[in-house]
Amino acid sequence: MESIRDESQVEAGRRRFLTATTTLAGATAAALFADVLVKNMSPGLEIAAEAAPVDIDVSKIEPGQLVTVAWKRKPVWVLHRPQWMLDTLSRKGLLQRLKDPHSQADQQPGRGFVNGNYRAVKPHIFIAVALCTHMQCVPDFRPGKHSLTAWWYGGFHCPCHGSTFDFSARVFEGSPAPLNIPIPPYYWKSDRVVRIGETSAAGTHENWRPEMW
Repeated sequence: MESIRDESQVEAGRRRFLTATTTLAGATAAALFADVLVKNMSPGLEIAAEAAPVDIDVSKIEPGQLVTVAWKRKPVWVLHRPQWMLDTLSRKGLLQRLKDPHSQADQQPGRGFVNGNYRAVKPHIFIAVALCTHMQCVPDFRPGKHSLTAWWYGGFHCPCHGSTFDFSARVFEGSPAPLNIPIPPYYWKSDRVVRIGETSAAGTHENWRPEMW
């Protein structure tokens, strides 16, 4: 025999279902709101995570090899330059074609942080922010002499608008890019490990950023 439920019982069941559903939806919304609220109330935590220094074991990078890491949501090159690359950086014919061969513009964390043609604390390991100073494209790595120009020994070439750079990321005359590619703060924690994001164990220059990123 088919059972017939009392109308009052049906109505009471509906009320209980709606109450439970509303409570669940309210709890979910409250949880989402709390998550958003926490993030909005502590933006410094997210910023701090993005700016956290990055440790790289350069002993794993072969001569001539380029690796790219992320720091402050920006790509950063770590290039192991063999001696032949270093030899190209002081050739007179190359220096005469550079916009800023001595890196006079403020594109590094502190005057004199890196000096000379190498633009590096240790000549063989080159570290730079991997963004063209024209329109922020990521230049291609060209490790050998190419047909772009007869005198170019290789380096970096921006695929967006054709800016060219040497193996120290110094920009050539005639390029749309106005400045050399910037050098991020970094220091050597050991003979093998370099820390990107600070210039000393005390955390100096950890919040530095070049004018043009």
